[in-house]
Amino acid sequence: MATITLAGLVNLLAQIDLSNFSFPGGVRGFTGFTMLTHMFFAELFVGFAIAAPVLQAWGARTGSPRMDRLAHSMARFNVLTFSTGATFAVLFVVLLVGFYPQVTAALFTHFFYFVAIAMLSMGLALWGMYSYYYKWDRYSILNKRRHALLGFSMGAFIWIWMVIMTGIDTFMTTGGGPNAAPITAGNVSSFGAALSGIFNPMFVEMILHRTFANLSWPAFALAAWAAFMYFRAKTQEDKAFYDWSTSVGLTWGVGFLLVQPVGGFLIAYSIKYASQSPGEGGLPGSAPPYERLVGTGAGEGSLTSSLLWVNLAMVVGLFVLSNVAMYIGAGRHPDRGSRRPIQIFGLVAAVAGLYCISPLADFPFLYMRYIMILVMALATVGAFLTYVRGRMRFRYGSPGASYRIVLLALGVLAAATALNMGLMKSNSRVPYTVYNQPDYTVENERPPGGFR
Repeated sequence: MATITLAGLVNLLAQIDLSNFSFPGGVRGFTGFTMLTHMFFAELFVGFAIAAPVLQAWGARTGSPRMDRLAHSMARFNVLTFSTGATFAVLFVVLLVGFYPQVTAALFTHFFYFVAIAMLSMGLALWGMYSYYYKWDRYSILNKRRHALLGFSMGAFIWIWMVIMTGIDTFMTTGGGPNAAPITAGNVSSFGAALSGIFNPMFVEMILHRTFANLSWPAFALAAWAAFMYFRAKTQEDKAFYDWSTSVGLTWGVGFLLVQPVGGFLIAYSIKYASQSPGEGGLPGSAPPYERLVGTGAGEGSLTSSLLWVNLAMVVGLFVLSNVAMYIGAGRHPDRGSRRPIQIFGLVAAVAGLYCISPLADFPFLYMRYIMILVMALATVGAFLTYVRGRMRFRYGSPGASYRIVLLALGVLAAATALNMGLMKSNSRVPYTVYNQPDYTVENERPPGGFR
């Protein structure tokens, strides 16, 4: 029954002839724009869904009304923006069915059980979100534990959804690994075959990287939002709250940013392990995803390798701006005693970061670039620990304009970095839609007359 229903749905939507559709960048450009827009809101949703109940529970334990207020603001953002992200998600699915009917049918049937679990998890996450937000006044006072559980259910179920979608996403990038069976548009695959596709060589590394990324860049976005809202604050109480919120966002953002370079290296090596050179009959111009990612071998000069350099420059920018924000923000300390160590650590991080993206990065030997990235990260750890240690004595309410400008820049740069990473990963499998399966390419398919 599931197979018949799915086949009928794909057949119905596939009758729409989109072959003459035009958009800057073509079919891939429009599909990619739609997906990146969805991911912008989806990543914020996941980050805030996980962070909001944690802040609320922490606030209940410490008796801080600011944490409760900030958690409520996060939940409110998710309620107000969910429909926007969902709209682009639905549009993305429609475009997949219209432009790529065969690969869409193959993915839906191969991962049918996991897609069903993901949709159920999404429904439960929405139930948790709306219950958490609209019952705030009732439960946050009478039964804080029960109310926090609603919030944690929202975060847990949306994380499960993210895990399953990541499994399908990484399957498309790696092809499932060297020994994976190809997918076909037909009967629903067994649960074991779908599970094997989910647990491909890139899956665990990407889950760790995305989980921490969805807690890092939304935290920077939170700091940027609070910096902007400070301009609109009328009372001293509101100004103190938004100033405090910038510090919370900066602390969380930097804390999770520190583990991202490690996750990035693990992902690169997992792609290298999973990559298999196209066999006889491979598509012209194709190369293993790892070669396209780093620009070696058949992937030399690829768009993906150019995006990797852009990504490295943006990551360095995140680390440098984070150190600058912590240095300026430490001026809230009564005696400003922590600013000097942060300044030293920040200068070391900046020099190391600029060196690793300079033309001299491979001097005096090949791995100097990686050593400089490590030095940049370790120096930022020193600045971060110094900043966190001094936060207990900060006086909030009057941040300087330069501090707010740096936070706004951090929020924009963090969002651009996250979206560029998604673009880079997806482009690494080009010209395949599912890597190393010639039947599924990034060129749009003409909608078939019947389901194959």
